[in-house]
Amino acid sequence: MTTASESWDSSAPALSVRQVLALERVLAGDPEVVAGAGRLDRPVRWVHVAEAADVGVMLSGGEMVLTTGVLLAGDEDKQAEYVRSLHRAEAAALVLGLGRAFPAPPDVMRRVAERCGLPLVVLHRPFPFAQLTEEVQSRLVRRKFAAVSLSEAVRTDLTALITAGAPLQRLLDEVARHSGCPVVVTNLAHRVLGTAGERPAVDDVLRDWERIARQAGGGEGDGWIRAELGGRGERWGRIVLCGYRGDTATGRLLADRAAEALVLHRMLGGTAARSWEEQSAQSLLTDLVSGVVPARHLLPRARAAGLPVNRRTFVPLVVRGRGTGQLDRVLRLLGLPGVVAELADGTAAVLLSLARDQDAAALTAHFAARLRPEPGAAPAVVAAADPRPAFDDVPAGLREARHVADAVAGLAAALDLPPVVRLRDVHLRGLIRLLRDDPQVQSFAERELDGLLCEPDEDLLSVLRTYLATGRNKSRTAQLHHVSRPALYRRLEAIQARLGVDLDDFEQAASVHIALLAHDAQHQ
Repeated sequence: MTTASESWDSSAPALSVRQVLALERVLAGDPEVVAGAGRLDRPVRWVHVAEAADVGVMLSGGEMVLTTGVLLAGDEDKQAEYVRSLHRAEAAALVLGLGRAFPAPPDVMRRVAERCGLPLVVLHRPFPFAQLTEEVQSRLVRRKFAAVSLSEAVRTDLTALITAGAPLQRLLDEVARHSGCPVVVTNLAHRVLGTAGERPAVDDVLRDWERIARQAGGGEGDGWIRAELGGRGERWGRIVLCGYRGDTATGRLLADRAAEALVLHRMLGGTAARSWEEQSAQSLLTDLVSGVVPARHLLPRARAAGLPVNRRTFVPLVVRGRGTGQLDRVLRLLGLPGVVAELADGTAAVLLSLARDQDAAALTAHFAARLRPEPGAAPAVVAAADPRPAFDDVPAGLREARHVADAVAGLAAALDLPPVVRLRDVHLRGLIRLLRDDPQVQSFAERELDGLLCEPDEDLLSVLRTYLATGRNKSRTAQLHHVSRPALYRRLEAIQARLGVDLDDFEQAASVHIALLAHDAQHQ
């Protein structure tokens, strides 16, 4: 006898034994489960009508075998061996039609099937097996076709997004749309790199992520389906469908297509898995800075991203002049838990999570001291807000640190700043930055600097900026601009002539200084 199961994809969607027994045509045969009742959720991948006593050698697993047992009647040894052979072949179930050969369920077959855990079903009414095979086969084929169609649709959609240069988040959103459940991408340490799906459902998953990560890592069940990410013999992450409600085999196909797309996205983008961690951190910190999403709603994402959040002190920092790679290396070198993300205009946000008995000020200073400048590079500006004992206060802290960093942008050397700059260090400069969009402040700045702005001279503006920032120190200004003192004097005379002021007069110099601070704040 030939078997169609040899060409059937073992990963294709299946019906369970329970689902087959619930079909209307099967119910007409008055089915009764007499053994293996605890295994009715086993998948049925094909149906065979077979009377041969050695049918087990022709099976490949997952088949429901239909028989009248006509060749087994009267021989208990054959009956027992028949059941054992089906068990060895990993058949899904045995359906025995009662009749002339077996007017009642055979006790030997029932006992052996119970020991083996093989569902044994008897049909009390005459039943045409052809109807059952036709019904089940057509349903299986339709399921397989639907799964393959979904698989190809997902592959086509994701490939189109990759070709268009879509970011990781866009791909995950598409996977979530097809799967109808939360989607999570992690590295091998279960640290969350990306999520997609309905936000409340995603938050529920992330809130208990440690338990779910263990569950997803230990196998599939209750709709948790994973696929590994990697290539060339190296795994570097996984994608998890969290609570997929469809057929498990279809979910595996979907997860596999998604994994293929993510690997391709990484390869074509020339990015490492680490960059996905950076994207995750950037999304988290950007949302915290913006304040659009309440901090308490971001807490599950922070925890799942590997940031300790219970009984911690949070130190918000904004750094200018250093890349996220160096900042992250310094954090790891010092063993400081935190997340790093690039913001804009050459700034990076750092959120430290410290134990409450740690000295936040000392550790922040130690972190800043490790940011050594590269040859020829400007010194880094590390702006810090006061430590926040509650996660809800982190957004305000990050905005404060960014305000401080913006207030001293471009003048780190001239201002002789401390290693860690705080709000109390920016004084008037910080106030002017807060008022920079006020129309009266803008008018004041343009009026005071009109002589230099009507015919812009960047060299004179730069000299004036340094001269006032250094407290009108001519030697320091000449040194910073690499000019002689006589050359500096000529520039200062030109500035005074064009502005119509005397920079030796404190009040006039202060007025020009405030106007210049306002002008610079408006153009940052």
